[in-house]
Amino acid sequence: MSATAAAAGAAIAAAVANARTATPPASPYDAPDGGPAAGGGGDGAAGTGAGKGSAARPPLDAATVRPDFPVLHQQVHGKPLVYLDNAATMQKPRAVLDAELHFYERDNANVHRGVHLLSQRATAAYEAAREKVRRFIGARQAREIVFLRGTTEAVNLVAQTFGRARVAAGDEIVVSGLEHHSNIVPWQLLCQEKGARLRVAPIDDAGAVSAESVAAALSERTRLVAVAHVSNALGTVLPVADIVKLAHARGVPVLLDGAQAVAHLAVDVAALGCDFYAFSGHKACGPTGIGVLYGRAELLAALPPWQGGGEMIRSVSFEKTTFQDIPARFEAGTPNIAGAVALGAALDYLEGLGLDRIAAAEAALLEHATRALGALPGVRLVGTAPHKSAIVSFVTAGVHPHDLGTALDLEGVAIRTGHHCAQPVMERFGIPATSRASFAFYNTHAEVDALVAAVRQAQELLGGTGGALT
Repeated sequence: MSATAAAAGAAIAAAVANARTATPPASPYDAPDGGPAAGGGGDGAAGTGAGKGSAARPPLDAATVRPDFPVLHQQVHGKPLVYLDNAATMQKPRAVLDAELHFYERDNANVHRGVHLLSQRATAAYEAAREKVRRFIGARQAREIVFLRGTTEAVNLVAQTFGRARVAAGDEIVVSGLEHHSNIVPWQLLCQEKGARLRVAPIDDAGAVSAESVAAALSERTRLVAVAHVSNALGTVLPVADIVKLAHARGVPVLLDGAQAVAHLAVDVAALGCDFYAFSGHKACGPTGIGVLYGRAELLAALPPWQGGGEMIRSVSFEKTTFQDIPARFEAGTPNIAGAVALGAALDYLEGLGLDRIAAAEAALLEHATRALGALPGVRLVGTAPHKSAIVSFVTAGVHPHDLGTALDLEGVAIRTGHHCAQPVMERFGIPATSRASFAFYNTHAEVDALVAAVRQAQELLGGTGGALT
């Protein structure tokens, strides 16, 4: 290991040791009132997200929000669109579309360093979006929020900075058997480079991963735990608060992949105590190409840069370059300014509805779909954990998921079929693929019924009412 890498590793190790007790330094990105939203806990899924709730408000009615989503009001193959592919990407409300259009029509300029008015307005809008993210996920400081392209890039950033400096030959990284490929492959690449080992906490027959199974995978050589908050393939909600506590008791930092959580559960990263949290804007009613990495300020400040270029430097000469403080150090080049602004609008929209109202509405849809699909002959649900988000994966006897998805599309019903970038999950259950219906607060119970009717019709047409599950 080079002297530079050793120094970086030592700095990160010190930051990890101090992260639980250190007082964050003052920063121009600090929230006006300091601390995160109060509350947290529950079953470990998320904090209570004060300020995102809806005390004394009536239940969320999909009929009141559907007019906000232009894309939902169309026909597909002559049938009304039933969009049930929300785990792949969520649809965008008019407020988000308008925010991005307004930026390009009125404020479009590059951010930071510009003295003209448009640049100042663009910078103000970009940094306001950072503050909105901070508030939405309960981070202590806005400088703990790094804008990136999405969850995948966020995980890779941690792997290539924190991981490369901290992981050595013989060390271990722990993931769960439920992970999306984006939370597997970056760690495999790091392990191959360093001679380290990837350990996996197993899935049980219901598709759940217990905190105890993660704890059992820890050893004195564990350098990081990286797990999903919610499984994209099955909808399982992992006991992440308990996982963080058990890992921290062993001095092990934790990264959470929150791509499937932030639009469906109230997330409070300070209450959870995680060290890193990643999510994508397009899975939270925002645009594609924008995402977030949250990192504890002490940890981010100890990390070396990942990509070099404009924005992330303080001074450059041919002899030496010095780098900006966080978060600018990790935002090389011109960022997705309009995407960040639109993401801020998306989080405002979700916050206005109330995350607890969203969760309750989606839980009712999940219960309805689980019951109705489970009652169909020849249908087997895959992933029946007691704590789930609004995702139903299933297989149909005698009908390949791709054939079922095509038949449903002809009825206007959009679902996702395949391995869902989670091939180890499919291998665990001995299947090549599933059909996945994933719900959002703008879906209706009538759409669940349309899904079930379309599956039943496809079974009749394709002869899939019995036989082997495929």
